[in-house]
Parts: sequence; C-alpha cells; structure tokens
Amino acid sequence: MKVNILKLKPIDYAEILRGVSPPLRKLYWAGADLGEIIAKPRVAIVGSRKATNYGRTITQDLAGKLARSDVVIISGLAFGVDSYAHKAALEAGGCTIAVLPSSLEEIYPASHYNLADQILKNGGALVSEYPPKTDVRKENFIARNRIVSALADVLVITEAAKNSGSLHTARFALEQGKTVMAVPGNINNPISEGCNNLIKSGAIPVTDVSDIFFALKIKPQASMTAKDFQGSAAEQMVFGLITDGVQDQEALALQSNMSVPEISSTLTILELRGYIRPTGGGSWIIA
Repeated sequence: MKVNILKLKPIDYAEILRGVSPPLRKLYWAGADLGEIIAKPRVAIVGSRKATNYGRTITQDLAGKLARSDVVIISGLAFGVDSYAHKAALEAGGCTIAVLPSSLEEIYPASHYNLADQILKNGGALVSEYPPKTDVRKENFIARNRIVSALADVLVITEAAKNSGSLHTARFALEQGKTVMAVPGNINNPISEGCNNLIKSGAIPVTDVSDIFFALKIKPQASMTAKDFQGSAAEQMVFGLITDGVQDQEALALQSNMSVPEISSTLTILELRGYIRPTGGGSWIIA
C-alpha cells in the first residue's frame, strides 16, 4: 500500500481541512488521488455500531442511491452503520473514503482489512492523521470523527442512541458549518433516541434520499432502466419483471420460474445493491 502525506499548507484541495479543531498538521492517505475525490459531492454517513435491521436497511438504501449518483460516501470503517455505508457504496459501483482511528498500515478494526482493500481497489481512499506505528487509543475514535465531518459537505446519521459517538461527529459538523441530517426512528427504541433528539434540536430529517440531494443542491441521476442494469442473469430477469410492473413476490417467482429460496436470495441482493425496495406484504418496487 502506497501511503501519501498531505502537509496542510496553501494547497487548494486541503482548504476544507484547515478549519479542523484540534488542527491537523499532516494527513496520510492511500488510494485514489484525494484531491480528485473531494472535488465531487460528498456525504458522510455514520451511526450505531450495533445497528438494527432498520438502521442497516436505511443506511444501505441511502448510501447506494447516493453512490450511484456519483456522490462520495465517507465513513469511519467501524462496525455497524459505517461498514454498511462503505459496502453499499462499493456494491453500487461508487466511491467511498474511510477515515481510520489508526495508522494506514494497521487497519482498525483488523476484521475490516478486506473491506479496506476493496475500497482501494474500487477507486476510493483510506485516510488517517496517524503516522506508522501509532498505537490505537480511545481518544482516537472521537478525534477521527472531526475529519469525517470535515471531508463531507453533508453529514447524515442513520441510527444512533442517546450517547452514541456519532453525536460527536454531529457536533464537529456543526462547528465546521456543515449541514447535519438525521433519520427519524422508533420513539420507543433507545437506539433511535440520538437521531430523534438531533432532529428536535434542529437537524434536518431524512425520510427519503431526495432530502439529501436537496441539501447537496444537486439533481440525482435518472432511475436505472432494465436496459441499463448490470448483474447476473437471475438479477436481470427479476429487475426487468419489477420494472414491467410485476411487484408481488409470488408472481415474480412464477414468471421467473425460480424456487422460493432463489427468488428470495435474488430479491435480497437487489435490495442490498439499492435497486429495489420492499413496500410490504411481499411486494417490491424499483428504488
């Protein structure tokens, strides 16, 4: 892995990092040219390490749709929401940046080494303020969050408890003058309390990806058609059927001549890739 060092002196693409507090003196990165990546619209997506199915689904849906519109997804490579955001961006063929609490030579968490490798192979970047052989300390995790927010145009928190570390990211983003958005959650679920409190305090609620596009002041790419879709033969068939208006899962299985396990697996893959979404009762529509 080639590690590059960005010294924070008068360099145009480093401008967004000069307001970080505590200040950065150096930034280490590996992968695609950081200047080219951050010239694109950028959204940081963070949240709970112990995300529920709701948090996972929402994160994958938003990150996938943004990535397919050439929006860079930024997160912290942590368990839960962070990893879901990175993976969804990759599955959508998009670009993602991971900001680490460790040096680039020692990926943290170690179990996400393969994910970090995929980010590099797919035109993304790994970023850290820590030089080689730096120990990973507790304070690194909060410090890392100020870089996550600084690199982004908009911060989106998809699921977070009352005392979630993601709320530190929200505070940094507000101090940096960034737009803070949050996904509302179940008022009876403690893991949504942080997001709900942020919205009560003035964060912009996200109920659809169009809310984020509006905050970015960009228009999303047109919805994909069956002709544009790329995937396995089974995925293409099912996507084409849904595009033609076949929405019921049983009808999809019948017309595609697939078994129940096959159609369920194919629908799950399409959902994870952000191409379709469930509407309840076993029905599906194009995302």
